[in-house]
Amino acid sequence: MSPASVLEFRQCRSSQGEQNSTDRFREVMHEELDKMIDRLAVVFEEGRRPSLAELSDMITEVRQEFLGSCLQHLVEEKYAPEAEQESSPCPRCGKVCSKRRVVRKKLETMQGPCEVKRTWFYCIDCGQGFTALDAVAEISRRERQFDVQKRCVKLAAQVPFACASEIFEDLTGQKVSDHFIHGVFEDVGAQASLEEVVPDPPEIERRIEQATSGKWRPVLVVASDGAHLPTRPKGRRDAKRGSGQYKEAKGFRIYLVSKDRIVHIASWHQIQNEEQFGIDLALAAQRIPQEKVRIALLGDGADWLWKHMKASFPTGCEVLDFYHCAEHVHEVAKAQYAEKSPEALEWAEATLCRLFYGEVGHCIAGLRRMKPKTPQAREIIRKFAAYLKKHRDRFNYRSRRLGGYPIGSGGIESANKFICHTRMKRSGAWWVKETGNAMLRIRCAIYNGTYDRVFDRYRRASISKQGSSPWP
Repeated sequence: MSPASVLEFRQCRSSQGEQNSTDRFREVMHEELDKMIDRLAVVFEEGRRPSLAELSDMITEVRQEFLGSCLQHLVEEKYAPEAEQESSPCPRCGKVCSKRRVVRKKLETMQGPCEVKRTWFYCIDCGQGFTALDAVAEISRRERQFDVQKRCVKLAAQVPFACASEIFEDLTGQKVSDHFIHGVFEDVGAQASLEEVVPDPPEIERRIEQATSGKWRPVLVVASDGAHLPTRPKGRRDAKRGSGQYKEAKGFRIYLVSKDRIVHIASWHQIQNEEQFGIDLALAAQRIPQEKVRIALLGDGADWLWKHMKASFPTGCEVLDFYHCAEHVHEVAKAQYAEKSPEALEWAEATLCRLFYGEVGHCIAGLRRMKPKTPQAREIIRKFAAYLKKHRDRFNYRSRRLGGYPIGSGGIESANKFICHTRMKRSGAWWVKETGNAMLRIRCAIYNGTYDRVFDRYRRASISKQGSSPWP
């Protein structure tokens, strides 16, 4: 069939009034495709042979325009009633308002740039303007739309804002400034509450079922720790902000240990005080069906960790981090014997073996019989004896291991490194507390698999504010 006959067939259908929405869209796309091919006509010039990379870049450039036009025509087709309506109720007071004018808005999407027409209304009683199309089609007040914002924020959670801007342009061909990314990031971070970041109860139960094998109940590990992060006072970009200081981001990681796998449940880290940490841990604990799992509470020697973990998980089995304990053992060996000497190694290995089997009383008795060689050694030995007495019920690592419980806090240490240190301890980085906490919340959401839910909350909040300005 020749092109002429195809055109004649289309014209015939149009003249008979048989076109539907799909046919109209198909014809518009044919026209846009012709424009795209015309843009690429330079490739077919005689003697010109671009490289593969050049061809790819050329198609990427024209593809944005083509897909943006496709998107624009789809919006015009699907939302024609809202774009052309003569009256609309005010979203605040419900008063029916008449059309004031038709305004055009440029949109930047992942598919490319486009422009839409919207009817603008103004409510005299509320003193606010609004467009019906923006709410129905969920159009952001920003020029760059939610699909662009979502990916920019996720990228900025992994690399510095300026670097995220460069990478985004390299991958998509769209220029997005680091200031824009930073602004959207803070808005999304404000919506990332613990309720949104921690998976909901049905999802947690699904993960528990995934880790359950027959009658063997998985071990739910609750590990807590702190990570020190660089912070600075608030201030304008051009103002002197004063010296920074390191503050502790208190956090927890909850995960499941089954016979053959580890299933992550939730991580949460914030620069906050001990009281708020306890509140956050208790809220997370309420979402977990504790009767379906065996619970292990892992931590180092800090009192605040055990207090809040035990309050939130009262049936949990307390386990002192084996490697934290080993550090104290080797400190005593170093103080009493020569460093790396055979005697120091022999004593340390024997003491760790006794602790592994839960023989805490024998270890304390041995320390009391030990004759310190220096006053410094005497003080270190005394402190270690008190340490063992304080944590007496948190040893017996052998029985813990036989029951499938972990004895090391590598899970929370890796969370500290992956969530906190990797992004926030970069060279020269100093964080305002609020921005740092937003970064931690978003990184936790990505790691927990709840980032989509967090961003949806931000999107809904943004749409609800669409009528907050008197201007279109």
